[in-house]
Amino acid sequence: MNENLPKVRRTFYSVVVKRALDILLSGIALVMLSPLLLIICVLELIFHGWPVVFVQKRPGLNGEIFHMYKFRSMTNETDENGNLLPGSQRVTKFGKFIRRFSIDELPELFCILSGKMSIIGPRALMPEYLELYSPRHMMRHAVKPGLACVPLKPMKTWTWNDQFENDLYYVEHVSFKLDVQMVAAMVKEAVKGSEYRTGDTRGKFTGENLNQSAS
Repeated sequence: MNENLPKVRRTFYSVVVKRALDILLSGIALVMLSPLLLIICVLELIFHGWPVVFVQKRPGLNGEIFHMYKFRSMTNETDENGNLLPGSQRVTKFGKFIRRFSIDELPELFCILSGKMSIIGPRALMPEYLELYSPRHMMRHAVKPGLACVPLKPMKTWTWNDQFENDLYYVEHVSFKLDVQMVAAMVKEAVKGSEYRTGDTRGKFTGENLNQSAS
């Protein structure tokens, strides 16, 4: 693999304007979506119980760990030994619905408002992946993680390598135009709904399965 490190694009937009837009747009979204957020909270209590959101540690800018919030899509059911059942047995129909239309991601707007995330940026993955990345792929943390980093060209596959290289493309080319294009693609995907998000079968990243994609 070519380990040439990508050159992070630093511009007035990426350093100043992008953050201002994150604050403005996430604030507006939280106000406008507050009735929907309230409804989802009530439905979460009905289908999944308390708490209505779950908190996960994720690596952000420069790999610094932060707390990310999502609506729950699973129950807390356990076996006779008190161990959580596999996720496939705990996910509910309501959970699959909010995953399909990315509604479970809405609490991340608070992370954007606080400055831990951005609207557009590489997805915040698991902390244990940090020690598995190559030096090149570690550069995906040179910018803040985002709600999405949507590839603008159709992808025949979506392997870990495809995802990481798409993230690095963003790192090298971040601009207002690219962010607008990715926001439009993200909204289109959310409205259309993603079957992939309801049944992601791609295994965890091991450092050796770069070419593994969802089956």
